[in-house]
Amino acid sequence: MVAGTQGYEKVIELFTEVSFKLKFEEINKDFLAYLPPTPSRALDAGCGVGQNSAALAKLGYDVVAVDPMRGFLDKAISNYQGLNVNWVNDSLPDLASLNVDDGLFNFILLDGVWHHLNTEERKKCIKRFSSLMFNGGICAISLRNGPAGAGKHIFPTSCTELFSCAQDFGFKVIFHTDNQPSVMPNKENVTWARVALQKIA
Repeated sequence: MVAGTQGYEKVIELFTEVSFKLKFEEINKDFLAYLPPTPSRALDAGCGVGQNSAALAKLGYDVVAVDPMRGFLDKAISNYQGLNVNWVNDSLPDLASLNVDDGLFNFILLDGVWHHLNTEERKKCIKRFSSLMFNGGICAISLRNGPAGAGKHIFPTSCTELFSCAQDFGFKVIFHTDNQPSVMPNKENVTWARVALQKIA
């Protein structure tokens, strides 16, 4: 079991029901202005049950959707048939199944994943993203802070830490917002930051 998935195996049905109701345009509204032109390649890293991947595919992107939870991927595959999405059972930070020979990405999305990675894993993650992206590509990351929800393996997140790591691996910060309330019910103590990085080297 991948450490970051701890707890989710107990709530697959509930997590699926809630996630399928989330709207990409609402959850990721801050990132819409940074989506690249279509057609281009997008990676949804930690895709869960696939609602963001499906939305990106419907917008015209060639999507690779990665998640370590087989149960989540099965829900995604069943619910989002006929879309241009390659569903991959793999995990951060290594993403060992992805090969640059298959093509680089113009856009990478991490929605609700960063808090499941520790500091060293985050560094490896950003380094790996840099290797998988075109120069000029955008990496959009949401950072959660607050008490654990379904996922029990969590770490505090820091924009300052992310900015430093991004600079180390050839990214610049092009968007940043802090302390956004959660759109999920009963999450009054959860806040989000959102950061868009652009690969420059």
